Amino acid sequence: MITQVSSSLYQQLIDSFEGPSFGSEAYDTRRNEAFKRFKSTGFPSAKAEEWRFTNIQPLLNESYHVGGHLPGQAVNVEASIIEGVDAYRIVLVNGVYRQDLSDVIESPGTLLTSLANATTEAVFTTHFAQHADKAENPFVWINTAMAADGFFLGVNANVLVEKQIHIVHISAANSQKFYQTRNLVVLEKGAEAEIIETFITEDNSSRTFSNSVTEIVVSENAKLEHYYLQQADEQSVFNNHTEVVQKKYSLYNHYNCTFPGPSFVRNTINVRMDDPNVESHLYGITLLSENQLVDNHTVVDHMKPHGESYEWYKNILQDSSTAVFNGKIFVRLDAQKTNAFQQNNNMLLSSNATINTKPQLEIFADDVKCSHGCTIGQFNDEAKFYLQARGIGEDQARTLLVHAFAFDVTERFKNEAVKSHVNNLVELGLKHD
Repeated sequence: MITQVSSSLYQQLIDSFEGPSFGSEAYDTRRNEAFKRFKSTGFPSAKAEEWRFTNIQPLLNESYHVGGHLPGQAVNVEASIIEGVDAYRIVLVNGVYRQDLSDVIESPGTLLTSLANATTEAVFTTHFAQHADKAENPFVWINTAMAADGFFLGVNANVLVEKQIHIVHISAANSQKFYQTRNLVVLEKGAEAEIIETFITEDNSSRTFSNSVTEIVVSENAKLEHYYLQQADEQSVFNNHTEVVQKKYSLYNHYNCTFPGPSFVRNTINVRMDDPNVESHLYGITLLSENQLVDNHTVVDHMKPHGESYEWYKNILQDSSTAVFNGKIFVRLDAQKTNAFQQNNNMLLSSNATINTKPQLEIFADDVKCSHGCTIGQFNDEAKFYLQARGIGEDQARTLLVHAFAFDVTERFKNEAVKSHVNNLVELGLKHD
């Protein structure tokens, strides 16, 4: 359903909530409970600690069409192509799974379908709204209550998905829209998969505001490589919440990349290491320009012993852009023998750019190895002069130095084609005097 009300987004959503829609009692109960929580709290303000560097209120005060389904509309997926990647391509337009634009996955033991078609699956009932909704995030609650579609990926025990799965998120609107998508990924014991998610904007689209929630379950001995490539245009706004639950001997790697384009991006990535002997890596490259604001909030929660996590985010800021990094590592009382590392490095290419960084480490165990750090610096003109003195042009020297800054992170990308694609996007996103 699409409605429009001339008031705040909060009131629009309250007025457009219709209650249960899919007929599953467990699903409908969770939706109603989430709606009650959202209605009682509303959206967060800048007074909330998790939002104090990011004022989202101007976006919330605007008027939107709520829901953005455009059935059958032709869209251009060419901007999402990654040279060298041979993948199953799945397309979502304004959060709605488009079967007519998506490949069929014929790999045995793998089910990828729309969220709307997955509600009858037992694994869906087991995991839907059982992980992300525990986070104190009103955006998650309203998503649980009202998101009508998205994608569901289920990989059976000991199944290796031989090709990558490329999820293409397209924002397209002929008037200002707010839309939501809900995704669920479940890898059973010993399963392995690689997911690449690309976010793009349809040419000449009106402004869109996307609220996305993805729940990921990585079971015992399972492995998941997960890429976020944010390539949308200025008129696109994104609030993404990713909730990951890991079981023993599992591995989850997340690569989060944002480039010049979308005016506002908030990524919340929570990893719950809920068993012994769990390993997780989080890497991020953010290159911004103009007046972009990108806020990356991460939580790595070591809940049991012998866990290992490694997190490294780098921000490169141009013009009047703003970046926020808030990374939290928790080491719970039972999480002895934890090994946790966190680093945030920032390069400011403009005197008008702003970085707000807050690395946090909370340790309740006493037999651990943990470290975190942060650096902020400007562009090294002496290094650029050194390169120019050896015959390298100014623009090329600038590009080489930025690549060198990003190298520690990009070098850790497992997929060589994606690594090359990201390096190219970094080069394309750099401005030259």
